[in-house]
Amino acid sequence: MNKYKITGRLKARPKALLYLKEESHSGLLHHLGKVACLNGHREFESLLFRQFLNFNNMMWNQEMVDDHKKAAKFLYKIKDEVFEYIKNNPRISEFEVQEFVRKKFKNYNLKTDKWRPIISFRQNTSIIHYYATQYGAKKLQLNSLILVDIWARLNKKNAPFADITWMVYCGKKVPKNMGKVFDIIAGSRFKAIHFIKKSLKKKIMPTGREIDNAARKYVESQGYGDYFDHGTGHPLGFISDHGHGVNLNSRGVGRISKMIGYTIEPGIYLKNKFGIRSEIDFYIDDEYKMNITAPLQSKITVINPSV
Repeated sequence: MNKYKITGRLKARPKALLYLKEESHSGLLHHLGKVACLNGHREFESLLFRQFLNFNNMMWNQEMVDDHKKAAKFLYKIKDEVFEYIKNNPRISEFEVQEFVRKKFKNYNLKTDKWRPIISFRQNTSIIHYYATQYGAKKLQLNSLILVDIWARLNKKNAPFADITWMVYCGKKVPKNMGKVFDIIAGSRFKAIHFIKKSLKKKIMPTGREIDNAARKYVESQGYGDYFDHGTGHPLGFISDHGHGVNLNSRGVGRISKMIGYTIEPGIYLKNKFGIRSEIDFYIDDEYKMNITAPLQSKITVINPSV
């Protein structure tokens, strides 16, 4: 999902009528505002958009790789702290867990975009992009499936995002139907990784569509193709976790690039029942090696809450 967009039309006062829905864009807007006076509004609009796309999809250097890995480590640490928080607060709400994550971002000096972390319980896990609110959030109950999707970057210039999703079950034992769906998602994730590595052995950069097809075909073979309702992955950006470039979906006809981060995040969503998603990050270095920057979830994590 694109979390930013350019709205408004450039007429007499481009700086007043063009809105970039990120405070991070203000410096770019200020710099390029001078261009409008020289080249005209239409050229300004085109240049601004190209500069915006370029910034949010820069190739990573080694410092950026290191910054991404550090951010990923912080996210996994926060994920574990979330589990402990849930375990010790068995009546907690989705919104309260969401606020806990936002507090941890500040504690670890991480920066995110304007969107709240995705924390969903039970049936709400079947909503792909669910953002809990204070008054509509579900309360935790025993035997609840939980989806934790968090993304952030180091609070420094030119630091790229990391983005992870982890599945948790609050109870004694994961139900068989949920375990089965998770295994399918893990298999889909493996198929995507295997296809990428196979292509790289031939020194070929795969297309986003090819990667998506590898992941999606496996889900379809297990009878859940109609419930895989989004692309397999997206580029990682600097302004938002969703960068610009080739997405890993059916429209991703271009080849993915070296030294740019991407996610792999297949999901199955059974409406009003439950949803399962697993998300990892990776980049391909100049030697055609796929580097996965965080652990892969192998099964749903079980939390036995304190009574």
